[in-house]
Amino acid sequence: MVIHKRRKYSRQRGSWTHGWGAKKKHRGAGNRGGRGMAGTGKRADTVKPLIWDNLKYFGRYGFRKKGPKEKIVPINISYFEEHFDRLLKEKKIEQKDGMYLVEIEKLGFNKLLGAGKVTKKFKLITKYAAKTAVEKVKKSGGDVILTKKEANSP
Repeated sequence: MVIHKRRKYSRQRGSWTHGWGAKKKHRGAGNRGGRGMAGTGKRADTVKPLIWDNLKYFGRYGFRKKGPKEKIVPINISYFEEHFDRLLKEKKIEQKDGMYLVEIEKLGFNKLLGAGKVTKKFKLITKYAAKTAVEKVKKSGGDVILTKKEANSP
């Protein structure tokens, strides 16, 4: 035979104390002296040795993010081939000595990536460049000038 028992919360609806006697008993974290390790500093001298033993109680620990301080904004070589006419019209690409001069930072980018084909002779000035990008530009007769010393160069 199945026994059906009423749920506890249905029996405690409308009760002020929910079975804990006076209303001031069994309140929040103040009833137990705070949350976690709170209250270990002033009066609880018996707890202090526990903290002294735990060397990681105070201070910061863990991993620190490493990497470049500035945000890398990359662009592929294929972008210059696809938008060549528009960039030339807007004078973002200049023609000098049979090469097309592009300052990538003026376009809002700071790293050159190597996806795509290069058919024209480009002279690209950038802070960072991938090795594949530099190789492809040099194969087509162009050049990549890196303005930053730590940049990837072959």
